[in-house]
Amino acid sequence: MASKPPADDPVQDAPQVTAPQHAAAGLPAIAHTLRAAQRQMGVARTARTLLRVNQKDGFDCPGCAWPEEDRRHTAEFCENGAKAVAEEATLRRVTPGFFAAHPVAELAGRSGYWLGQQGRITEPVYLAEGATHYEPVGWDRAFALIAEELRGLDSPDEALFYTSGRTSNEAAFLLQLFAREFGTNNLPDCSNMCHESSGSALTETLGVGKGSVTLEDLHRAELIIVAGQNPGTNHPRMLSALEKAKAGGARIISVNPLPEAGLERFRNPQSPLGAVRGVALTDLFLQIRIGGDQALFRLLNKLVLETPGAVDEEFVREHTHGFEAFAEAARSADWEETLAATGLARDEVERALAMVLSSRRTVVCWAMGLTQHKHSVATIREVVNLLLLRGDVGRPGSGVCPVRGHSNVQGDRTMGIFERPSPAFLDALEKEFGFAPPRHHGLDVVRSIEALRDGRAKVFFAMGGNFVGASPDTAVTEAAVRRARLTVQVSTKLNRSHAVTGRRALILPTLGRSDRDVQAGGRQVVTVEDSMGMVHASRGNLPPAGPRLLSEPAIVARLARAVLGPGSATPWEEFERDYAAIRDRIARVVPGFEDFNARIARPGGFTLPHAPRDERRFPTATGKANFTAAPVEYPVVGEGRLLLQTLRSHDQYNTTVYGLDDRYRGVRGGRRVVLVNPADALALGFADGDYADLVGEWEDGVERRAPGFRVVHYPTARGCAAAYYPETNVLVPLGATADTSNNTPASKSVVVRLEQSPTV
Repeated sequence: MASKPPADDPVQDAPQVTAPQHAAAGLPAIAHTLRAAQRQMGVARTARTLLRVNQKDGFDCPGCAWPEEDRRHTAEFCENGAKAVAEEATLRRVTPGFFAAHPVAELAGRSGYWLGQQGRITEPVYLAEGATHYEPVGWDRAFALIAEELRGLDSPDEALFYTSGRTSNEAAFLLQLFAREFGTNNLPDCSNMCHESSGSALTETLGVGKGSVTLEDLHRAELIIVAGQNPGTNHPRMLSALEKAKAGGARIISVNPLPEAGLERFRNPQSPLGAVRGVALTDLFLQIRIGGDQALFRLLNKLVLETPGAVDEEFVREHTHGFEAFAEAARSADWEETLAATGLARDEVERALAMVLSSRRTVVCWAMGLTQHKHSVATIREVVNLLLLRGDVGRPGSGVCPVRGHSNVQGDRTMGIFERPSPAFLDALEKEFGFAPPRHHGLDVVRSIEALRDGRAKVFFAMGGNFVGASPDTAVTEAAVRRARLTVQVSTKLNRSHAVTGRRALILPTLGRSDRDVQAGGRQVVTVEDSMGMVHASRGNLPPAGPRLLSEPAIVARLARAVLGPGSATPWEEFERDYAAIRDRIARVVPGFEDFNARIARPGGFTLPHAPRDERRFPTATGKANFTAAPVEYPVVGEGRLLLQTLRSHDQYNTTVYGLDDRYRGVRGGRRVVLVNPADALALGFADGDYADLVGEWEDGVERRAPGFRVVHYPTARGCAAAYYPETNVLVPLGATADTSNNTPASKSVVVRLEQSPTV
């Protein structure tokens, strides 16, 4: 039997702390996986569910977007993926009785962990203006309420339609279609907050805002640079791919302010011997100062230029543009400045250079450690510069590998969830559906919050996710959302966004990935796109969590009918009845999806075309891959200050907290911790175990405070600190974003001072 959800919130600011671990996964991961799954699902349901995760005839894990091998293990899931599945397939239920017992004001005082542990939402509920509790509401009434508000707007641009990465391709396509037929491009999504910097940099330099590698490329690489990423917690199945690459002779450089257990040693739980012995993954660990990555890659580029025969001159001549301006800037890179910016020693950089020069096939992987700084786009451009110099784009075993977070976050964007759609996409949409979509740009996440704050947006509709918990500047975001006339959350489980509402609010419960989806046209499948551009089907196998749940495509289709009425020529009823009809339309609108239905019927799906990878063709403004030359930037902090990065614990995925342990870092039973180098902590007057308030310092002069964090002496880079989000999102101002990135929050470079905490 599954256990009951916690009755009370556990204390989260009094953790036990031990030494960090130096290996990930293995037998302990198996034990933690089974324990977490059985607590939520029970024994029989655990076996029935987990054995279908990421299988060709099963359902896609709702966790990360890491791709699957063609040949798959029986247990094709990781510890955190199993936790994500368990929380979705849980036997715990949030019924109307729960909402009757808990007023919204009480829910607002609960932690995200407690809310998420309550289980699946079973019926639509409505919070009327002035009411204290959510109450049950029928689906027809719910759609009528939304239609009433949307039709009453002075402009369609007063509505916001947000999506998270778990939304399927079919639901995402329908949502953007509805929003544009309604008349707005206000389609913010979670990409705005994570990999928007990657998309901006890659579109400019290579012409495609996605990674250029497949799993096979990773396996064939001679050198893999993993920068600003912790795959052991955030993308654990990536460790298996790195292990396979190592077995093929690859070497790995890890670039990170924190040592991460998974990159030190991986104990593969899919192999009895591997689970015990493991393999050392990292050959060179560069413990870089936060934000020093652009300076590092710029100096490496200078050194490559200065090494005879190191530049792939034929590739540069035939396929690139802007080399001379880039080379002039790169040659000005200064050793002393670079070592100050990075905190590295000269011999470490020289060792990295030797590994780059000896590699004929290099892949660079990165995640939010590179994307969430003011100068993130320039940093990723510098990464691309290195690969272009070496001819490592469009060559098997080499290329760029931005590792996306949430499952199908990349697919959402491919389906048109973007506030700045291309004219070509809108032209195709207009031709296929016969209406004129809006051509002006819509609002991203930060601009959406500003619009809510200023009263320019009045209706907020979220397809999944935890917008309030994930967004920066927590106090500003929550006040902005509360100004809305109506907030709507399409959700499987509770989170902070359900307790921070507009004047009226709806929660619409939906099917999860693991749920069986049966419509009038029969049993349905949905599709997702992984981090490497592979599209495949997902088929849930469990009975839905309740009889009153609707699928995401059904919710959008019924909403569209309620709002647009009989004047819409779009066949919304047909789309709800059979998702194959949606895919037929996608095939005619989105390049690369021709014969969509036939291609997903093949086990494993299909790979989308990628011109730089497949043809060494670069659809940029110049028609070639573009070298770039930006001034080198890196954060500089004053005396007595630290540079803080926000991060996840091991018991967490994005804002979903599965538990209160971060065992690889030696933290158990709490989340309000700040990891600080012992020398820095002692210099600031903090012993291990003291409590501090984190006070953010920004140019706007507004004091932002996160109180009551236990100081943990930890082997971080000097001058740097780390703490978990969403607890530290309060420290990141709405206006602190990456340049030219569509307002990605600069959550990885927050200047803070530590003050003795009076609250603990």
